[in-house]
Amino acid sequence: MAGQVRPVMSNSCSERERYRSMVLCSLSAFALSTPLGHVRKYLMKALKAGLKSHNMMMGPAGKHYGDLKVMSGLFLVTCLQDGSEDLTFHYWALFDGHAGSGAAVVASRLLHHHVALHLQEVMEILCTPNLPPPTCLEEEPVNHLLTTTSNRALTRAASLRGAAGAPGSPNTPPTRFFTEKKVSQESLVIGAIENAFKDMDVQIEKDKATYDISGGCTALMVLYLQGNLYVGNAGDSRAIIIRAGEVIPVSAEFTPESERQRLQFLAYMQPHLLGNEFTHLEFPRRVQRKEVGKKMLYRDFTMSGWAYKTIDEDDLKFPLIYGEGKKARVLATIGVTRGLGDHNLKVHDSNIYIKPFLSCCPEVKVYPLSQWEHKADDVLVMGTDGLWDVLSNQEVSEAVTSFLANCDADDQHRYTMAAQDLIMRARGTLKDRGWRISNDRLGSGDDISVFIIPLMYANKQT
Repeated sequence: MAGQVRPVMSNSCSERERYRSMVLCSLSAFALSTPLGHVRKYLMKALKAGLKSHNMMMGPAGKHYGDLKVMSGLFLVTCLQDGSEDLTFHYWALFDGHAGSGAAVVASRLLHHHVALHLQEVMEILCTPNLPPPTCLEEEPVNHLLTTTSNRALTRAASLRGAAGAPGSPNTPPTRFFTEKKVSQESLVIGAIENAFKDMDVQIEKDKATYDISGGCTALMVLYLQGNLYVGNAGDSRAIIIRAGEVIPVSAEFTPESERQRLQFLAYMQPHLLGNEFTHLEFPRRVQRKEVGKKMLYRDFTMSGWAYKTIDEDDLKFPLIYGEGKKARVLATIGVTRGLGDHNLKVHDSNIYIKPFLSCCPEVKVYPLSQWEHKADDVLVMGTDGLWDVLSNQEVSEAVTSFLANCDADDQHRYTMAAQDLIMRARGTLKDRGWRISNDRLGSGDDISVFIIPLMYANKQT
């Protein structure tokens, strides 16, 4: 093994003197069930030489711990390699559990370990950013790694003509019949994150045989490494960057509507997954028996638009995807299509498993943090769906920017208070007709978790 991966926590001691992994924010069931009037503030311990983060969690009064989010804290992972400088990683994640807290708790404790293990596999390559990743790790370094694509690759035609370097020609170098794809260092990190999510999902499934791991969870994680922010999202949480008042989305939600065509194609290719109770086609509403033989609007997996088809008996089955917006469901059961866990989830009163339609694969987006000079009010906002259900990206941006502008620039708690302000805006105030936010809109009835991470500290990294 070329190096060592060590989770460490920053405090008054040197970060490299610690050999342990800690969850910095541990919330009791009492704290999670605290109503709005008694919101408690949880300030993440600031990293001495790194990015700082500030978070808030809140659940509606009366909700149980198993119904609420489980959030991992901020920690560092250092990769130690003989003869080279350490690689320092910063990690934040939000896990929104459903049908129990088990999967969210396990993922919050272990996902970062899977990320670290996969990064360790490519650590030597990441430590040499000026060299392209080798195609095959077992190969000895050859000159073709340092030459242009046109010079190092032989076309099939040139090879057949017996050109220099072709099989059988004098001074034959290592054979390269076709051009090799250029793979960036960033894509290796993306691959590590994607494989970490997959391994985490597999581990949850295996551990269910021994432990009581209930439900599933969405997962939104951010990794800061070598000047880049990597945002991996599997679910309906969201992350945005606010830079000079501009909103930069760095994640996308995965819902039955956003992944309709993927789900329909899977059901079309494997109709047995529908248990002869569902149809993969989408209709504007439920089809009635009296409409058999008539033409009705529909959509298939090949379509983004709508067309008409003649209704037959199969179309009377319940649609694979039904509902609209937050009420959209897959197999009349679940409203998110990516996440971890849910291995035993079935359609009510049936033997139809839903897991085949759910993906644990995150979408990973990269933000080149080091290419921008960020100021004190430039932040990354991570939030679970309870926040974004009622506040738009622009509303969140305006709220955070306005709040920070009215704070003392030297106040180390300003980001925590901004996170708390966001939650209070999303929850609203209790009135005669329930919880209401601005413009008398209905406040969020879901539990909410928020990270606000100032980006200016990245410019001070050495």
